[in-house]
Amino acid sequence: LDALPEQVREFAVSVNAELVKYPLKLDYDYWSTDQILRSILPDDVEVPSSFDLYTAHLNLRNEYQPYKHIVGQVILDKNKYVKTVVNKLDTIDTTFRFFKMEVLAGEEKFETELKENNCRFQFDFSTVYWNSRLQKEHDRIIQQLKASDRVCDVFAGVGPFAVPAAKNKRCCVYANDLNPASFKYLEINSAKNKVENLVKPFNMDGREFIKKSLDVLNSTSPDASTTSPGNLAPFQWFSHYIMNLPATAVTFLDAFRGLFNGREQHFKTAELPTIHCYCFSKADDCEADALRQVQESIGCQIPPGDVRVHRVRDVAPKKEMLCVSFKLPREAAFHGPPKSEKRELEEAGPGASGFDDAGKRVRVDGGDGDLHALKQTETQ
Repeated sequence: LDALPEQVREFAVSVNAELVKYPLKLDYDYWSTDQILRSILPDDVEVPSSFDLYTAHLNLRNEYQPYKHIVGQVILDKNKYVKTVVNKLDTIDTTFRFFKMEVLAGEEKFETELKENNCRFQFDFSTVYWNSRLQKEHDRIIQQLKASDRVCDVFAGVGPFAVPAAKNKRCCVYANDLNPASFKYLEINSAKNKVENLVKPFNMDGREFIKKSLDVLNSTSPDASTTSPGNLAPFQWFSHYIMNLPATAVTFLDAFRGLFNGREQHFKTAELPTIHCYCFSKADDCEADALRQVQESIGCQIPPGDVRVHRVRDVAPKKEMLCVSFKLPREAAFHGPPKSEKRELEEAGPGASGFDDAGKRVRVDGGDGDLHALKQTETQ
């Protein structure tokens, strides 16, 4: 008893406690993931601590490479819900911008399901892009929306913006992605969260989608589908455009130049859309650099009161991801000489559809046109 702290020794004596030997076995099961990895990894290598449910999705830096398989096995052993541990490789698909994966431990299964922002998402890590570290950023944008907003998600992926915007804010969202796999899971996730009536999925090139967004909205919205030819619905536009493709999104901003040309009469008092464009910067003043990138691409200056630059996260040493949210400048929106869409439609021939100079929908009778094809794309 002499080796015990004084208070413990006094208590033991007061209750006539007896000192006995007890074998305590501290085996592999006793220690946590963090404790085991800290004991086997070099001191200068940080322990990975965050991963998704069912599939632990790691992004191991170069210093982990000699230990990646044991890291994977420990995570698999110590987390009963994890079935597969994968690591993102440096190789990226240049067309659809998702990273190739390698299995470190467990089943060779890349499809997973997880919850974010009150929504369930299903997808295949090996064919689409997903990053759980962006959950707060997704929610930050969604909290800016209201039920009356129409949202155009240009690079929607599997729906981390579109689905919660529809489910939590009851927004109507036109969501597009060029990747057929993302488009597939966007439809699945819309149905899984019971918002397929609010999320309209498309599988198109982003620039083409921006340029056709107004015609698509005005030909497929509930108002358009219930209005007779003699009583045309008023012109509609999106309140927000979301462009979450930080590697290249700024290069698509030129598609907004002239998008509202000929429709100035609708914006004497109404506001033009807000665009949320993501980008990367390695500059010392990354916020100024992000704004510079946006203004160069859209072709004009943005009034200081109409723009906000938000730092999202560090993605690498001296490289940040940012979001530039700005009101579409009138100089860009109405860029170009005055034009009559009605005359253009007449020249385009049967089946064309759009708006005349007064903002009324006009259609040249006599055949199926491109807009009909867009409707078919939406419902496939």
